Amino acid sequence: MAIVTPPRQPPVFNIPNQLTAGRFLLSLLLFWLIHAEMWIVCLIVFGVAAFTDWLDGYIARKQGISSTLGRNLDPLVDKILICGAYTFLIPFADQGSHIAPWMVTVVVARELVITGLRSFIENMGASFGADWLGKIKMGLQCGALVAVFFALQWTENPFLDWVRDILIYAMLTVTALSGLQYLWRSFALLKNADIY
Repeated sequence: MAIVTPPRQPPVFNIPNQLTAGRFLLSLLLFWLIHAEMWIVCLIVFGVAAFTDWLDGYIARKQGISSTLGRNLDPLVDKILICGAYTFLIPFADQGSHIAPWMVTVVVARELVITGLRSFIENMGASFGADWLGKIKMGLQCGALVAVFFALQWTENPFLDWVRDILIYAMLTVTALSGLQYLWRSFALLKNADIY
């Protein structure tokens, strides 16, 4: 009688997970830098954090490393980075961030609602991953943050203010649309008898 061994799980502290943990530490550093109003360093730290987000996914795909921890930790750290950065920028609205509390509410509420729905639906056995609109949303959230840091560093620059405002409102629009799309998809899945 042959014994079937389960597939070997990759080590928990593999390189992609280490990069994700490093991004979490960079998030904490970024929050402190925002508080300290060190906008150029904010740009650098955020750029490194965004690069590690791409790199950990690239390495995981290239080496075929996939773990439950990584699948859950990576998007969680992304949400901490983005939602935390926007939250810490609220006090600087009059100095050039133009990030109002209602804007942060849109971003955070979307992430909390969709994360809860995704967890519930995937626990029911259905696939509910990110789609193209979610990826555009993430790109615009990052782009708007970069534009805000530039506008805070070089104040009273009409061009930077214009770019910042366009990216912020484009990000908010796509964030809301992405959230509505996920809600629509989730309701469609929940109507399926196999999901209950």
